[in-house]
Amino acid sequence: MAYNVLPLTKLIEQFERLPGIGRKTAQRLAFYVLSLPKEKAQQFADAIIDAHEKIKRCKTCQNLTDKEFCPVCSDDTRDKETICVVETSQDVIAFERTREYHGQYHVLHGLISPMDGVGPQQLTIKELLSRLTDDHVKEVIMATNPTVEGEATAMYIAKLLRPMGIKVTRLAYGIPVGGNLEYADEVTLYRALEGRSEI
Repeated sequence: MAYNVLPLTKLIEQFERLPGIGRKTAQRLAFYVLSLPKEKAQQFADAIIDAHEKIKRCKTCQNLTDKEFCPVCSDDTRDKETICVVETSQDVIAFERTREYHGQYHVLHGLISPMDGVGPQQLTIKELLSRLTDDHVKEVIMATNPTVEGEATAMYIAKLLRPMGIKVTRLAYGIPVGGNLEYADEVTLYRALEGRSEI
């Protein structure tokens, strides 16, 4: 069934742009939003604008935060000698769910992927390197996803860090190849952390 109501069509198209959302789900979400009382719809819209305006990258680890430094970087009890390098902020959330990792993080905001036009300069590798000269870091854990791009990124960063005398480790393969950290359960992530190896 086609909808010729332009505002509704636009709303459906916006929902359809979200990852993992097809046409039917986009339509359901659009009709749900339309069924909300005006006050609730306004709160929903305000939450999106508020997040867009207030959320920025942490000055240290590049994770998303609404302050100058994220909660992990602001926590003095965290181990400053270990940095876990991840692709996205969702990966930080996944590791924090395990409650087993107590070091720092660094978020790359992507992976090296020449096919998609993403090179090292588009990632936060430069910021990572500057942290390693300032801090007393002894180990960097490469926790990129076990995909071709994830492996390439891990190897590229490891090659840069080797001359610095910093131990570089990789997560063990408790995580399935081609899988995403965001969807891994706590036990799998914990075993992957425990079984990491030097690269």
